[in-house]
Amino acid sequence: MSFYHYIQVHRGKLEQDAISKLAEDIFDDIQFPKQETDYHAISDYLETNAYYVPNMDVFDELWEMYQEATR
Repeated sequence: MSFYHYIQVHRGKLEQDAISKLAEDIFDDIQFPKQETDYHAISDYLETNAYYVPNMDVFDELWEMYQEATR
C-alpha cells in the first residue's frame, strides 16, 4: 500500500487536526507521487513542491503511523 493510499483513512474528519489537514492537502495535490512508498522520495517532494506543509514534523508523525500500519 502506498503512503498516499494509507493517508486516505485520515481524511474527512469533522474536527481537523494537523494529520487530517495534511491528508486533505495531499489529496488535493494532483502532482503528489501517489504510488510512492519511499520516505526520502515523499519527504523530498513535500519539502520542494508542497507549499501546504508548514512543518515536516506532522509528515514524520504520519509516516510513523504508516510504517506501523504496513508492517
